Amino acid sequence: MSLTSPTIDFSSPQERHDRLTVAEPLALDCGVSLPSYIVAYRTYGALNAARSNAVLVCHALSGDQYAGPETHPVTGKTGWWTTVIGPGKVLDTERYFIVCANVLGGCMGSTGPMEVNPATGKPWGLTFPVITIADMVRAQVKLIDHLGIDTLFCVIGGSMGAMQVLEWTASYPNRVFSAVPIAGAARHSAQNIAFHEVGRQAIMADPDWNNGDYYASGRGPERGLSVARMAAHITYLSEQALHRKFGRNLQDRRKVTYGFDADFQVESYLRHQGNIFVERFDANSYLYITRACDYFDLAAEHGGSLASALRDTKARFCLISFTSDWLYPTPESKAIVHALNAVTANVSFVEIATDKGHDAFLLDEPEFFATLRGFLDGCARHRGLAVP
Repeated sequence: MSLTSPTIDFSSPQERHDRLTVAEPLALDCGVSLPSYIVAYRTYGALNAARSNAVLVCHALSGDQYAGPETHPVTGKTGWWTTVIGPGKVLDTERYFIVCANVLGGCMGSTGPMEVNPATGKPWGLTFPVITIADMVRAQVKLIDHLGIDTLFCVIGGSMGAMQVLEWTASYPNRVFSAVPIAGAARHSAQNIAFHEVGRQAIMADPDWNNGDYYASGRGPERGLSVARMAAHITYLSEQALHRKFGRNLQDRRKVTYGFDADFQVESYLRHQGNIFVERFDANSYLYITRACDYFDLAAEHGGSLASALRDTKARFCLISFTSDWLYPTPESKAIVHALNAVTANVSFVEIATDKGHDAFLLDEPEFFATLRGFLDGCARHRGLAVP
């Protein structure tokens, strides 16, 4: 195996950003191989001498490697999980060595449809092979190997990140000490596939999509991608949260216009979410990543038995769901808990009462933070790591 990337100074507590080039084929579930590929990633904190404090953070569909306390190079905002990652926070960068990689198929440096196909010298576009969650994890494994880490102290992630956590524990059971799948599921439901299909069709109906070959034109399917994001964003919230934030309040007016402008605040909010999303995300990546989520079905990969998929795991699990999450509701997490119980795995489960919906894991949710901290501290004691 030939790996090349900038040298990492593990003794330094400073954050690093690197791109790992893996110069060997990656066999994909679709039956083809990538001859080589790049994994873009960020690290926070320092790896200890025993290399036993590494935490892999797996990002959700619209996330990327910029998870920690820093300024995102595109948005200018802080990382997407600074509620959890940082000095003194649950994922304390003074205790843990935190790794977050842009998924395969993404659009922040990892190999994906917008990156150049070395065989043609042009962006992959729709010639990029269809990928799966398992393919994403295989690429992450190469990164973890490169960093010299045999066993991850914890693999943690929400939403699509939870799918990656489950794939790690099923496919690499001896390499994960603890696992925290948050607001996730062991397979994508028909409803979730349906929402993703609406988003994909919105993108493909945009005349600027041009069958995925839009990179040279300077005009991408921004309208379609914006609509896709608007539809998806509704699923991340709850009815209570939408009502609390917006109700039927009008946007910068005292009465309705009897037209199709954004009369209501909730309409203006969704349009804003769509507009800012197109500034940082690639439409083709959206197609590929949503498809990877749709194909995820951990039990199907193991003869239809979720317990069989997880029977070899050695990890300590903490599953977390939220009462108002209708995208990945609590029964999805309980199904995983039941499967883990069936194989006598070490598992705990907490349902957090909140009206913030699926996105609660990204927001200020004290009970969620307390649950995470308590679980990780307990794991740290068993791992021999210092606990404050």
